[in-house]
Amino acid sequence: MQRLLKKYCLTTVLCALCATGTLDAAPVLPLPGDTATAPEQEDPVRVSLVTFYPGSEPHNIWGHSEIRVQQGSTDLYFNYGVFDFQAPAFMWRFMLGETDYMCVPVPRSYATLGMEERRMVEQELNLPQDRAIAVRDFLWNNAQPENRVYRYKFLSDNCSTRPRDIIEMAAGDGLRYPAMGDTTVTYRDILARYCRNYAWEKFGIDLVLGWDVDTVIDQRAAMFIPMLLMDAVADATITTDSTTLPLVKATTVPIDKSTEGNVRPPTPWYASPMAVALLVTALTLLVTGRDWRRRDVSRWFDTLLFTAAGLAGCILFFLIFYSTHEATSPNINIAWLHPLLLLLAVLPWFKKTRGAARLLHALNAVIVALLMLAWPWQPQVGNLAFFPLMTSLVVRSATNVLLGSQTTRGPTSL
Repeated sequence: MQRLLKKYCLTTVLCALCATGTLDAAPVLPLPGDTATAPEQEDPVRVSLVTFYPGSEPHNIWGHSEIRVQQGSTDLYFNYGVFDFQAPAFMWRFMLGETDYMCVPVPRSYATLGMEERRMVEQELNLPQDRAIAVRDFLWNNAQPENRVYRYKFLSDNCSTRPRDIIEMAAGDGLRYPAMGDTTVTYRDILARYCRNYAWEKFGIDLVLGWDVDTVIDQRAAMFIPMLLMDAVADATITTDSTTLPLVKATTVPIDKSTEGNVRPPTPWYASPMAVALLVTALTLLVTGRDWRRRDVSRWFDTLLFTAAGLAGCILFFLIFYSTHEATSPNINIAWLHPLLLLLAVLPWFKKTRGAARLLHALNAVIVALLMLAWPWQPQVGNLAFFPLMTSLVVRSATNVLLGSQTTRGPTSL
């Protein structure tokens, strides 16, 4: 259970991240028109969408997108996935959902730093010069210190959706995406696809993200994943002056690595959330069987179990009711993981509060048991590892209700 809680807390923080880097300070760029440093105006502007495939760390398993702008000797990659980890109260603001990311221009010589093992694809866009110049000017202005910060949202405003919006701005009404293959896909389906080797990350996502991520999304919303944006752009068309052309003029692969990304091997079965959950349930049944033979409740075990569940519930409660993160509310998991479980870790130890403890245990057993029975008919998809854990809570609450009045060990008064 300790490992489960540790993994859960880590994933709660990381699951919302697209591919990012850290930066203490970004360079100040001149606006076009500053002849001392701006590109030669007569040189053509080339705009490309750059996609990095998934990495092997929890924060980059979704891939990463950038926009490359070339003009004369200027060659910059504009990265919307940068944050300043040294900013005051960064982690607290992150937990609140007040995560500020930045648009930062990266010179060509640094564009692939740390990305050498990840497949990199560049798609040069077939934009008329006036629209390519508009992209250049927009990005140049957006990278200025007074403009570069934006409020990051991991589903709707991230390092992939920002390039999507800029491409759509440049292409205008003449942009047409190819038809979407799967018209029943949800955010959770897509997230699960990229977490297929990472059982703990998937467990964390299923735990902290509510039923909003289980609604069917359209093709444009699916482009929050860089590789899906890349695929849509690859087959898109642009119409200008009654002429329809492919949106992508040329595609190159500067780093030719696996199309699966630089992913880790699958989590071994014995280290998976399901294995841990089944172990917790097995221990619960063993302790419960011993309790029934002794006609006594092992309060030490309940303290460990309900403390871990209650602490996880505190984090879940905070994300649902206090943070502004996307899709954390409403979340049906608050019915079986919540702060009140901490009371069940403490109240049974004291004679004066055992009656209240049995009442809370009875409510908990009924609510969680009904939730398990009704799960197929509610809108939120759950992780299979939830059910052994819920079973453990039901079994221990029921045991406290049925045997609690016979308990004689431990403190007798407060």
